[in-house]
Amino acid sequence: MWIFIQDQILGMKWLNDLTTKFISWIGLDLTTRFGGSLHFFIYDTIKITILLCVLIFLISYIQSYFPPERSRKIMGRFHGLTANCIGALLGTVTPFCSCSSIPIFMGFTRAGLPLGVIFSFLISSPMVDLGSLVLLVSIFGLKIAIAYVLLGLIIAVIGGTVIEHLHLEKQIADFIQNKTSLVALEFTAMPVKERLIYAKEQVTSTFKKVFIYILIGVGIGAVIHNWIPEEWVASVLGSDNPFGVVLATLVGIPIYADIFGSIPIAEALFAKGALLGTILSFMMAVTTLSLPSIIMLKKALKPKLMATFIAICTIGIIIVGYVFNVLQSFLI
Repeated sequence: MWIFIQDQILGMKWLNDLTTKFISWIGLDLTTRFGGSLHFFIYDTIKITILLCVLIFLISYIQSYFPPERSRKIMGRFHGLTANCIGALLGTVTPFCSCSSIPIFMGFTRAGLPLGVIFSFLISSPMVDLGSLVLLVSIFGLKIAIAYVLLGLIIAVIGGTVIEHLHLEKQIADFIQNKTSLVALEFTAMPVKERLIYAKEQVTSTFKKVFIYILIGVGIGAVIHNWIPEEWVASVLGSDNPFGVVLATLVGIPIYADIFGSIPIAEALFAKGALLGTILSFMMAVTTLSLPSIIMLKKALKPKLMATFIAICTIGIIIVGYVFNVLQSFLI
């Protein structure tokens, strides 16, 4: 039953077969570079789009139970390491990229939540979400998906804990620390119909925002999968290069995409022989430390806290990459 779910529902092998028939029907050879690239582009675009819409709807419905004010109240009940864990877990049911989670971060700060808890939330929100778990299962399998999510949460908890102990509260921008500007949004019970409407609206708005990045990610993946020699990828990101994880992390930072746009690239790199940890470090860097999100966050954080946040995330991502490279034989 699980094999059927992973292959036919999550992996959509039926769609792969249909795409193969379509490529043959229009007269293209699947074994050629162009035919293979077109197959990869069509199959991955449709698959990720279907999964994306379904996942956004389900996650948005769940998210309707956790508006910012209610999340603040939940996190306010806990202290210490437990609070950081709750903050990281709540980050998994919030928006899909770091740029969209930053306004919530500002609201939590103004509400007086501990800085470490807020940063655990800020790190986990783009890096780990329920959608990434399902998409990773569809491509890499259940063990790798669970390992990615767990290590992402660990980075978020440790990062928030370190920032908490550094006592950098004064490094928040002054306009955010002005709590008088906070507008409290009390949680009100929503009937099921309104939650369904909210989820539908989230599907539409989020899809419009991320679809271009899906197309770009799938396009890059198609080029890597069919045009870049396997030996070249393996030499740069394979076991022969001890700095592959560092390189993948640094390359991922300037790219702006979310988990849905980075997965097709990861899939193509994996097929070409790149190590698993190196690939996941690239994905984490793209989703957590993209330049647009850093630019937005710079408005909210003073230089010392900004540098600390980037350093903690970068070091954590690199460590995760090397750990996954060592454990790759046990996960695949």
